[in-house]
Amino acid sequence: MEKGNRQVVVSALQFACTDDVPTNLATAERLVRAAHAKGANIILIQELFEGYYFCQAQREDFFRRAKPYNDHPTIKRMQGLAKELGVVLPVSFFEEANSAHYNSVAIIDADGTDLGLYRKSHIPDGPGYQEKFYFNPGDTGFKVFQTKFGKIGVAICWDQWFPEAARAMALQGAEILFYPTAIGSEPQDEGLDSREHWQRVMQGHAGANVVPLVASNRIGKEIIETEHGKSQITFYGNSFIAGPTGEIVAAANDKDEAVLIAQFDLDKIKSKRSCWGVFRDRRPDLYKVLLTSDGSKTSS
Repeated sequence: MEKGNRQVVVSALQFACTDDVPTNLATAERLVRAAHAKGANIILIQELFEGYYFCQAQREDFFRRAKPYNDHPTIKRMQGLAKELGVVLPVSFFEEANSAHYNSVAIIDADGTDLGLYRKSHIPDGPGYQEKFYFNPGDTGFKVFQTKFGKIGVAICWDQWFPEAARAMALQGAEILFYPTAIGSEPQDEGLDSREHWQRVMQGHAGANVVPLVASNRIGKEIIETEHGKSQITFYGNSFIAGPTGEIVAAANDKDEAVLIAQFDLDKIKSKRSCWGVFRDRRPDLYKVLLTSDGSKTSS
């Protein structure tokens, strides 16, 4: 593409999961094909889409859902699909790495090449979202991936609440940020609805870093047997695509399957990002406090 007109079409998928891997893979593939038919180049599937969001419970049998990264059957299937359609696919999965376990995403380029792995850095632990029982903290650091259609940053769900993660990817040259997600109701408080807060935080990341952002979330009610009885989460969807000022350019609702599409001119956005000055005027020498947990001054 000629300079100044580097167009890319991104897509966020949204669907309800069953707890049957083949069914979910078939749904994901059907929606990937639908996004491709709409012109999408980079297509985001939601977090841990192979089955139910099992982290509602602390159950040792759920560790059997994890598989090694190498020769992972879902990744291999998505590599074939990406190559067939010529699209980029971040693929979320539960990774087993010897005695460790991670919430991970593999980035598949448009020719089917596996570009590498990101492991979720921020691991939540609360009612209904007991991920610390299953996942080690990610050890990859925040990464960017050079794909056929641009340089992308991919982080996972709880990572999306941390501005440091978005900025780290943008500093490494990410032109678009992607967040596969699984978030919904809070089992301990039926009145707590985080959807607008969730969306606004990521709109801020897009605007602060002057990059588009894509978030894919699941829908549907999932009931898991726990050690204390049944736990239930209704996932609120609201998948969306934000533009480089944080504006919402495409959004789903909280109930329906969706294939969201948006087109961006990456060269035009790059020029805007350069002239806006937020990266020119940064003061890394003053940010040492960010390396602390309590905000105390560090010795120089």
